[in-house]
Amino acid sequence: MAGKKILFLTGDFAEDYETMVPFQALQMVGHTVHAVCPGKKAGDKIKTAIHDFEGDQTYTEKPGHLFALNASFDDAEAGNYDALMIAGGRAPEYLRLDERVIALVRQFAQANKPIAAVCHGAQLLAAADVIRGKRISAYPACSPEVRMAGGEYAPIEVDQAVTDGNFVTAPAWPAHPQWLAQFLALLGTEIKL
Repeated sequence: MAGKKILFLTGDFAEDYETMVPFQALQMVGHTVHAVCPGKKAGDKIKTAIHDFEGDQTYTEKPGHLFALNASFDDAEAGNYDALMIAGGRAPEYLRLDERVIALVRQFAQANKPIAAVCHGAQLLAAADVIRGKRISAYPACSPEVRMAGGEYAPIEVDQAVTDGNFVTAPAWPAHPQWLAQFLALLGTEIKL
């Protein structure tokens, strides 16, 4: 299996686990992963946040790790990648305001390339208007945005994921085993033990 080239879109205050774990796991299975953030270049760092589920009405937030980007957003072109991955957390809230980000997401969707989004990553999919008629999961607080963008919100358990066409989505980091497995299946990745 030849490794695929994946663009990993993240930003300040992206969820720590939703950034670190998939970035490392995809590399572990042989893929090239370029982590980018608008306004930053390779070597720059972003702050992450740890979101946990502790019985409150929503997640709690604590400071996470610094995450070093390994590519520059200004160099990112959809045509140079096989797939797109979008981290969750608070980053998508402001990334969706960047027209270059929206254009990039649309290019991946129009090319029917695999797109994985977790948690609040669905905010970017909704803002890019690429999920009409698609079954999409997200953190439940994002369900109105999914519906307003013409998607069907999938109210699945926090440790599950859903695939619809070229989209693989999940509500939060507890879904990593399902989310990553479904994304790897879309990529055609075979893991032999």
